[in-house]
Amino acid sequence: MQRYPVRRSHLRRLTDEEIDRLLRVHFTVQPGTGGVPEARFGAIAHLTARPVDKELEIDVRMDPKVPEEIARETIRRYNAFLEEATGFTAKERAKRLKKASSPSDEE
Repeated sequence: MQRYPVRRSHLRRLTDEEIDRLLRVHFTVQPGTGGVPEARFGAIAHLTARPVDKELEIDVRMDPKVPEEIARETIRRYNAFLEEATGFTAKERAKRLKKASSPSDEE
């Protein structure tokens, strides 16, 4: 399970309905357990997304046994989905995650 920060300008759009719409744009979606839509595409065997506070929570399972071309397309679509949902590019998300996980220099 991974949580991604959401740009302030995208917070008002962080609804179950908008996430469902974005999943349908980028992936194949089918009803999941508890009414939560499940997405699949290429190397993504299972993906669910939901808003939690001011973040987007993603649960994703990947299939590592897909051809390289399908893996590249899967990553491209996954990054496009996250960028539309969070407002941050892949580079910005990586920078924020790195900053959040690095130890502080308070000593």
